[in-house]
Amino acid sequence: MKTIIGLGNPGKEYTGTRHNVGRDLALRIGTYFELSDFEENKKYLGLLAKGEIEKEKVTILLPDTFMNKSGKAIAALAPKAKGLIVLQDDTDIPLGSVKIAFGRNSGGHKGIESIMRTLKTKDFWRIRIGVQKKKRIDAMDLVLKKFSPEEQKIIKKIEKRILAMFEASLDLQVTTFNVL
Repeated sequence: MKTIIGLGNPGKEYTGTRHNVGRDLALRIGTYFELSDFEENKKYLGLLAKGEIEKEKVTILLPDTFMNKSGKAIAALAPKAKGLIVLQDDTDIPLGSVKIAFGRNSGGHKGIESIMRTLKTKDFWRIRIGVQKKKRIDAMDLVLKKFSPEEQKIIKKIEKRILAMFEASLDLQVTTFNVL
């Protein structure tokens, strides 16, 4: 069983922002693989969808806690850490690049820190989606900005690559790729 967490902030005003790239991608994964509709689940403090991806049972959770309190939703779900895949934004990685990591430190990402505190481990998978501009911008000034139309095309390429990767296997490998 795999659990996919799409990090972001709840609310329509955050949809399409850099900080919500993980949440937005998790929604797309649920639709693409025809999982159940996302339904509000008060016990798990978020929107939940279930189903199968390539014959493997999958639960996708979109926490309705704000980013920095993502661990609260994870605590209620209590996933096995080694079967956990967290989709997140990363302001240290340029837009167009993705790093898949296991067992790494948070890199200062408050949502990841919250999950690590809750699980008492860093041994889970992270798909770190780069959101940084070519001319570096401070993370606090960047994360709530929306993607430009040109940047949205790059995000679509990342989305296609990750969907294809999940079609092949949910057993991830540490890797880096760039869609540019």
